[in-house]
Amino acid sequence: MRDEGVSGRGPRRRSVRWRFTYLYAGLFLASGAATLAVVAAFAGGSVDVGPGPGSGGALYGASAAALARIASLQHQLAQAQARQNEQLLLGSAVGLLVMGLLSLLLGWYAAGRVLRPLSAMTAATRRISADSLHERLAVDGPHDELRDLGDTVDELLSRLENSFAAQRRFVADASHELRTPLATLRAAVDVTLAKPGPLPEQTRVLAGRVRTELDQVDRLLDGLLTLARAQHDLPEPGSVPLNDLTEEALAARGLSVDQVLDAAPGALVRGNRTLLRRLVENLVDNAVVHNEPGGWVRVAVSEAGTEVELVVENGGSILTEDQVAELTRPFRRAGPGRTDTTGSGLGLAIVAAVAAAHDGRLELTARVGGGLRVVVTLPAEVEVEVEVEVEVEAKVEEADAP
Repeated sequence: MRDEGVSGRGPRRRSVRWRFTYLYAGLFLASGAATLAVVAAFAGGSVDVGPGPGSGGALYGASAAALARIASLQHQLAQAQARQNEQLLLGSAVGLLVMGLLSLLLGWYAAGRVLRPLSAMTAATRRISADSLHERLAVDGPHDELRDLGDTVDELLSRLENSFAAQRRFVADASHELRTPLATLRAAVDVTLAKPGPLPEQTRVLAGRVRTELDQVDRLLDGLLTLARAQHDLPEPGSVPLNDLTEEALAARGLSVDQVLDAAPGALVRGNRTLLRRLVENLVDNAVVHNEPGGWVRVAVSEAGTEVELVVENGGSILTEDQVAELTRPFRRAGPGRTDTTGSGLGLAIVAAVAAAHDGRLELTARVGGGLRVVVTLPAEVEVEVEVEVEVEAKVEEADAP
């Protein structure tokens, strides 16, 4: 098992499994060492082989040769006992070493078995994001502390799912409901401006300003609706040529841009055409609006294997990493060149939501010389080739022999 920090970041640390393994091995070695000390204490004593009670007269009458023989036997017995004790202690030490190594393996295995449900919950939790809050850990097994933890996380995910769903419904419903009063206000302004007879100049200027602000609010509501739609399941997914959408967005802008379209014809991706068109248009508009006078824009579409990549680069002011990280948040702008007030502040937020809804990736990088590099990577549509075998059975009738 690889030791790693939280979410792959931060200083390296020991995993819980290693700590459990060290704990098991340490406790086993401590108990083994205590057992070895007890064995050594009892084995350290000597066997008394001296003359027993009442044998003093016999030894007194014994010859010097017999006494020397007895002393030699006592010495040999003491040496044999010492060798036996040494072998016992050496064997115990070797056994303790072997069992210490074995305890590491057994501790690693036991800790893995105990922590396996926790590892499964960690992996499942990492897979769950704001777009997949419907998934659950669904921990099975006995009703222990780990299952209680899994059930608690599932309850938390359920509350988060309901909260996100309520927020998205509110944004979509509010945006939709506000369209009617906005249309009424716009119609009232148009009727005022269309009245016969001369209008005071101040009234005409005020009406034009109100109409401009109404258009701005309408674009904001449209962006909120698109953002809410992108965060739900994709409506009517189909085969979408990203190459064609890019060309349409560039043609609609009517600007001279550096355009590189080296993808295969169409650069097909699977998704919703309306959302993907909005993604491309937002990227092109963002590159043009947040630029510098006489600046440049580069658009590239390429296909590599199972992915289609859309790259939009532009010149402009120098951005820091912290500023770039804020660009995908709604209503956030960064840099002195990103102060345009005609936009809704939802451009890159919508791009991020649409890319995530299509299982894609969005990467923002500040260019060294100024400006921004945006890369959107989407899964290419895999064309399934179906082979159809047609068997033709020919029946040959033999002609009757003459």
